[in-house]
Amino acid sequence: MSLFEVLQSLISDYTIRTVALGSATLGIVSGALGAFAVLRRQSLLGDAISHTALPGVALAFLLTGSRLPLTLMIGAGIAGWIGTLAVMAIVRRSRIKQDSALGMVLAVFFGIGLVLMTYVQRTPDAGKAGLDKFLFGQASTLMTRDVWTMGSIAGVALIVLFLFWKEFKLLAFDQEFGTSMGFPMRIIDILLTTLLVAAIIVGLQTVGVVLMSAMVVAPAAAARQWTDRLGLMVVLSALFGALAGVSGAVLSSLTDRLPTGPTIVLCISAVVLLSFLFAPNRGLVYNWLHGFRKRRNLAMDSVLLDLLELADQHGSRRHPHSPDALRSMSGNPLAVDKTLAELHQLGWVVRTEPGLWRLTAEGELQANRRLQELEVTR
Repeated sequence: MSLFEVLQSLISDYTIRTVALGSATLGIVSGALGAFAVLRRQSLLGDAISHTALPGVALAFLLTGSRLPLTLMIGAGIAGWIGTLAVMAIVRRSRIKQDSALGMVLAVFFGIGLVLMTYVQRTPDAGKAGLDKFLFGQASTLMTRDVWTMGSIAGVALIVLFLFWKEFKLLAFDQEFGTSMGFPMRIIDILLTTLLVAAIIVGLQTVGVVLMSAMVVAPAAAARQWTDRLGLMVVLSALFGALAGVSGAVLSSLTDRLPTGPTIVLCISAVVLLSFLFAPNRGLVYNWLHGFRKRRNLAMDSVLLDLLELADQHGSRRHPHSPDALRSMSGNPLAVDKTLAELHQLGWVVRTEPGLWRLTAEGELQANRRLQELEVTR
C-alpha cells in the first residue's frame, strides 16, 4: 500500500481515523506531562499510577453498573490519585524511599484490582463485557464519544500545564528555591501528579494498564536526547508520542491480528532507539563520529607540527623527511602513513622523493595556525 493510500484510509476510514485520533491524543498528553516525570526522576511513578488505576475501573463498574468510558475513567482517576497520595504519605512519614513506596503501592493496588476484576468477570451481569480491555488495552474499540472524552480530559490537563508552567518548572529543577520564594511546592507537586494521573487514565483504554508507563516515559526519554531546553523537550515529547500513536494505529490497521496498543509501544520504542543513536550531542553514532573526527584532526595536527619542527631543525620549511622520523615523534606511529595520505589529499604535504614528505605552502600556513592556537591555549 502506497503512502497516498495510507493517508486516504486515515482520513476516510472511520475506524482508523477514530483510533488514530485517540492514540494521538494519548501520545500528546502523556508525552508532555511525562517530560516532567522523567526530569524529576520519577519514571516509575507512571507505572505505579497506571497499575493503581485498575481497582478504580472495577469499583466504578460495581458501584454504577455502567461501562461508559467517562465513568470508568473517573474511577480510574480517583484510584490513581489515592495511590499517588499514599506513596507521598509513606515517603513523608516513614524512612521508606520513594522507589520502595512506589513498588509497594503498585503491587497492593494492582493485586486488589486483579481480585476485583476476577470477581466482576464471574458475575452474571452481561454489562461486564469489555472491562478486561483496561488491562491490556483495546484501541480498536474506540468510538467517537471515547475520543471526545479523552480529548476533553487531555485538553484540560494541557491548559493547566500551560497556566502553571513557571511553577512546574521550579518543581522540576529547583524545588527548594521555589519553597524559599514562597511557592506552595507541596500543593504544586500534588497538582502535577494529578495531571499525570489524568494523562494515564486517558490511555488506559488504548494501551492498557500494563503498557501505559511506556507512553509516559519513552517519548520524554527520546526528546531529552535532542535538547536541553524544557519547552522544546515538552513539545518534542508530545510530537513523538503523537507520531507513535498514529503510526501504531495505522500499522495495526494494515496488518491482521496486530494489536494496536503493543504496536504503539513498539513505535515509540523505535523513536527512542533512533534518538539514542542519532540525536546530536548525545546520540551514540553522533558521539562516535565526533570522536573519530576529533582523533583524526589531532593526528593531522600532530603530523603537521612534527613536520614543521623537523623542517625548522634543518633551517628550511621545505626540507623533506621520512615517515620513520615522524613515527619516532608521534604518539600513534601506526597512524602516520594514513595521516600523511589524508594531508596529501588536502594539499598540505607533498612527496618529494620516494619515501620523503615535506610541507606545502598551504600546509606550512596550517601548521603555523595550529602552533599559534596552541600558544594561545597555554
